[in-house]
Parts: sequence; C-alpha cells; structure tokens
Amino acid sequence: MIPAIQRIHHVAYRCRDAKETVAWYERVMGMRYTTAFAEDTVPSTGEHDPYMHVFLDCGGGNVLAFFELPNQPEMGRDPNTPAWVQHLAFEVADEAALHAAKAHLEAEGIDVLGPTYHGIFRSIYFFDPNGHRLELACNIGTAAQRVELAALAPVMLEEWSRTKRAPRHAEWLHKEPEAVAPLR
Repeated sequence: MIPAIQRIHHVAYRCRDAKETVAWYERVMGMRYTTAFAEDTVPSTGEHDPYMHVFLDCGGGNVLAFFELPNQPEMGRDPNTPAWVQHLAFEVADEAALHAAKAHLEAEGIDVLGPTYHGIFRSIYFFDPNGHRLELACNIGTAAQRVELAALAPVMLEEWSRTKRAPRHAEWLHKEPEAVAPLR
C-alpha cells in the first residue's frame, strides 16, 4: 500500500555545535527550540555513536532538526555537488517581508545574495554557521502561472530526460519583467 503521507515530520541535518546552531536559528531565523534527544547508542542501528539531536519549530507545523556528532570526522559537504544545489528554502509572507529579512540578516553580519527573480517567487540566499545554504522566498506568481507550470512540468521533464538540455517552455521564469514604457 502506498503511504498516505500527511506532511514532512522533520528534516534533519548535521551541525558542528548544537548549542551554537540553536542560538543562531533562534536569533537570526526566529525559530523556537523545542526538543532535544541525546544518546550514546543510535536507537535505529544499535551503533555506539554519541549524539545530540535538537529540534526547532519553523512555524506552520514545520520542524528543522540537527545532529551534533562529536565522535565523527569533521563535517563536510559533497565535493561533487555545487554549493548552490543543496539548500533549505523557507517561505516569508511577501516582498516586504523578504526585504526586511535581508536587512535583518545583513545587520547580523551575514552575506546575502538577492533578491533573485524566479517568475513565481523571489528569494534571497545565505549560509548558516554550519555551511548549509538557506533560502527565504516569497510567492509572487499568479494562479494562471501556476496552472501553466503544472501543465508544462511533465513535458519539460520528458524533454530533459531525452536531451539533458534545459527545455525553454517556461524560460520566462528567470527573465525579470521589464518596466512598461509609458504610452505617448
């Protein structure tokens, strides 16, 4: 039977320092620290590998978790995957909230890229103290655009699968709309 998934329960990543990570996500991202698990033995595998597992409430029933693993080699990232690929994206209410978040992050001394135009949303990008790339996004698309993209999705995937070249069906997604010239 296919699982009847209701939502993502939590997403877990590794961190360098659990206490520093919790403090950063509370201060910078406004998340609420809710739970910690700590064991010397991993319950699922039975391996001896002490860990601290912390959970942060992101709002809306979304939970972000981190593991600190002091007995493991220093954490890294996949050297064959560009830094921009693996990231966590969080939604903010609107463009005003996105600009306010950018100002807050920069005031915290964090380098921020963007806002970047993605057709149906705009986003900013930055890194947490563990080197994880984060994105804040606000939706700006119309219902008609979302319907169009849903219809194009299977066509684009099939074309990509055959050619491994970017399909052009929705290239408008990354072309910032030009200002409308006044009528003369």
